[in-house]
Amino acid sequence: SPVPEDVPAGTVVAVLKVRDRDSGENGQVSCELSGESPLSIVASSGGSYKVVTASARDREQASEHRVTVVARDRGRPALWSSTELVLEVSDVNDN
Repeated sequence: SPVPEDVPAGTVVAVLKVRDRDSGENGQVSCELSGESPLSIVASSGGSYKVVTASARDREQASEHRVTVVARDRGRPALWSSTELVLEVSDVNDN
């Protein structure tokens, strides 16, 4: 669902569950967002992460934001996986 351009910073727009079946450091996973966007990622409990709004969005500037989420384990060598998220922005003052 599109997110209104006027939602406050800190609004949760996605929840991600990340897990690695390995044990020890190989099973510890961290996530980060790649690229510039008005979003940030926050670790939650139980291997979950919340993608939240971090700054203002302006639909006239960009009707969507594409970010890449990268999950990386702590093994040596580190293994990783990525996926793209698309945040659609809806206009609240459409003239």
